[in-house]
This record gives sequence, structure tokens and C-alpha cells, in this order.
Amino acid sequence: MAVRKNQADLTATEKRNFVDAVLELKRSGRYDEFISTHNAFIIGDTDDGERTGHRSPSFLPWHRRFLLQFERALQSITPSVTLPYWDWTVDRSPRSSLWADDFLGGDGRSGDGRVTSGPFAFSGGKWPMNVRVDGRTFLRRSLGTGVRELPTRAEVDQVLAMSVYDAAPWNSSSDSFRNHLEGWRGPNLHNRVHVWVGGQMTTGASPNDPVFWLHHCFIDKLWADWQALHPSSGYLPTGDTPDVIDLHDTMKPWNDVTPADLLDHSAFYSYA
Repeated sequence: MAVRKNQADLTATEKRNFVDAVLELKRSGRYDEFISTHNAFIIGDTDDGERTGHRSPSFLPWHRRFLLQFERALQSITPSVTLPYWDWTVDRSPRSSLWADDFLGGDGRSGDGRVTSGPFAFSGGKWPMNVRVDGRTFLRRSLGTGVRELPTRAEVDQVLAMSVYDAAPWNSSSDSFRNHLEGWRGPNLHNRVHVWVGGQMTTGASPNDPVFWLHHCFIDKLWADWQALHPSSGYLPTGDTPDVIDLHDTMKPWNDVTPADLLDHSAFYSYA
């Protein structure tokens, strides 16, 4: 059973193996396929139309499947690699361990936001921006500029206490656990972290920054935590709901997996 660990608990070897596998996916072209997929769904998911990856009940199972696909791609290179998660309620500073030179690298420089340290810096030549929303070809960050503070543990606990998974109208205005976790209502959890990192993380092409995977791994863990807290509260909606994914509907782009197939994360991995 694969074990996903807090990035703060990774050994030096585990960090190196993760980074090397990510760089190899990038070199082979497979990494950019994930960016293109995510960007397409960000563009296509709307409050008033068909929505699958965002602004919708399937935000959590869609990303769970997306992360599993990426994790398996890493494991095709180094079988021992699992996705680490970033607990941003604890590691809240640009000086936190995930931004070290031996892992994700640091903040962007003033002016253009270019990341100049670590394995994904433009100067290293191994991390070109091939899937772009503008003309810039380098990884950018502006930690803590777009919003000053990352979500707190108290704010997370407030959202985890909500007992209803999702509710009509099943979009960014829903008063529900899913929508508060995604960040359209309430304390703004998931969305706020994207803005705090800045750079490509504020765009549909957010997987251009490898921190995307650590952030979403923590969001996935929070969903698992919520499930443990509310065992009688299941995925909603369950059927005949226009424009969104019901419990037993298949999800694009895979068309072979439903939210029901992904409710039990322990079938695939555990969290440490």
C-alpha cells in the first residue's frame, strides 16, 4: 500500500526521487499532458453549463483521479515515489522546507516573478513552460503577494465540520463542504492557496508549478478526513442532475471512472 507523507517528513532521498521523477516526466513530454488536461477543464467548467473538474460536486473525485494518474506516471519511473502533501496550515512561510533548493525551489524574484533557485528554475534548463497562458517561458511565483495569509487550522476545522457534501445549485454558490473546501465560499481554502503561491498557480495551467500536486494532495487528504468525520454523509448528487456528475456518472476525460469508484481512498493509498 502506497503511503503519502507530509512533505516536511520526507527524507533527502525521497525528495530527490520525487524531483527526479517529475523532471523525467517533463523531459519525456508526459508532464505537459497533465497541464493541458487541467487547463482545458478550467476553461470549460462554468457555473451555468457542464462542469466536471471545478465549481462542481466532482471537484474532489476528479482531482483524486487526476492525482492518481500523475502518481502512477511518477511510479513508472521510480516505483517507490508517492505524492507528498503540503500542510499549509503548518508550513505557512516562504522559508518553509518545501521551498528549499533541494526540493521545489524558492520564491520568484521581484519584477517578473521568475523562480531562480531549485531544480525548476529557468536557468537550470529543465523546466520550460511549454503550455502557457502568456508568452513567458519560465516558472513564476510571488509567495504571499496576492493574498497575505494561508488558511489556518481553525478555518480548516470550520469547513470539516460541515456535514453536507454538496447542495443545489451544485456550483460555486453552493453552501456545502465541497464548495467551502474548493474556496468559492466561506474561508476560501483551496483557491486561496493558489493565489498565495502566485505565478502560474493562479491560472488554468497551474500544474506548471509542481507545488500544484502537493497542494491538491492535501486537499485530497482533507476530503478523506471529512469522510472519516461524517461516515453517514455521502457524495451528492446521486442522480438525474443536469450539467454535473452524479454519484455513478463517468467523468471526462477518462470516461471509465465514477465518483463512487473513488470514494474510498484506502483502496489506492493511505496518508501518514
